[in-house]
Amino acid sequence: MAEDTQRKKVTRLFDVRLVIGGLFTIYGVIVTLVGLFDTQSEIDKAQGVRINLWMGLGMLALGLLMLLWLRLNPLPTPEPGAEEAEEKADARPSD
Repeated sequence: MAEDTQRKKVTRLFDVRLVIGGLFTIYGVIVTLVGLFDTQSEIDKAQGVRINLWMGLGMLALGLLMLLWLRLNPLPTPEPGAEEAEEKADARPSD
């Protein structure tokens, strides 16, 4: 049972949704915080739009959606030895 839990953790660790979601969430928090404390000159440079705030919120939303997707639809855990059986099935005798 412990081996099955370990295999699930390793499978989930290499899911690209975790990496993308984690990075977008972290950067989204940082950019949102920067956007909350923008000075008036920075807002004027962006023609009156609080671009850091809006982009930070967008990045945060995307990151959280990726993590939610990972949580709701995890990768199936491969069975032990499934790769070897698949390789044997693909191997064809030479004529």
